Amino acid sequence: MTTESTETREGINRDSEAMPKLTGVFRSLFAVRNSINGFKSAWREESSFRQEVILFLLFSPLPLVLDIPPIQRLLLAVTVLLVLLVELINSSIEATIDRISLERHELSARAKDCGSAAVTLALLICALTWGTICFPLLLRWMHW
Repeated sequence: MTTESTETREGINRDSEAMPKLTGVFRSLFAVRNSINGFKSAWREESSFRQEVILFLLFSPLPLVLDIPPIQRLLLAVTVLLVLLVELINSSIEATIDRISLERHELSARAKDCGSAAVTLALLICALTWGTICFPLLLRWMHW
């Protein structure tokens, strides 16, 4: 009997027939569990992710207290979440490249550099959004 095998995180080969594909609510619950594991892993392994989470925690209450329209509140929150999202994707790219090979290769370097550039763009989008919305408020507050 021939069956397709898959490799798990622990490196153990398991029969695909032994693990039926989950559906419905159970699939969603396992997806949430996998997401939590992803957050834990990023927190544990990625210092840049920890720094960005701390910035998120520091800045996220600010839109709630600013006298701005709801859409601007949403923009401030979404741009900070965008940074976290892109950082998670970048971390995934880096982990995948390192899993394939630790030796230096032009394509590996390009993939990692593009991931890093994506994070930089997300940070720029965040900074521009926050600056555009908050700078006029700051000037008003300082009576300029």
